[in-house]
Amino acid sequence: QVHLVESGGGLVQAGSSLTLSCAASGGTLSSYAAAWFRGILGKEREFVAGADWSGEETAYSDAVKGRFTISKNNAENSVYLLMNNLITEDTADYYCAAVSALDIPTTLGGYNLWGQGTQVTVAS
Repeated sequence: QVHLVESGGGLVQAGSSLTLSCAASGGTLSSYAAAWFRGILGKEREFVAGADWSGEETAYSDAVKGRFTISKNNAENSVYLLMNNLITEDTADYYCAAVSALDIPTTLGGYNLWGQGTQVTVAS
């Protein structure tokens, strides 16, 4: 069973950048689509960005398109989320997710593997 662990969250100022990492263990992510979701207390997690099994195809929510970049490194068995020009609305817990699929699901139900999350707080 593949196990996902996120890292890289923290407190940053608006306008700055942050990179989140998701390391997989117990198996390889090479045949998995991977994604980042975010959620705040009381609200359902929302899709942020996803990459197909190869990492060559990506998808983004409108809220982060042009500011965030997802990358999937199969050699490192890891997924990254580079977040630029952060705004206060980006404050949330960020979760890494993965599923054995050829496409990039954009819904919660499309993924069956989840990390525990890492907190990102953007201060104004």
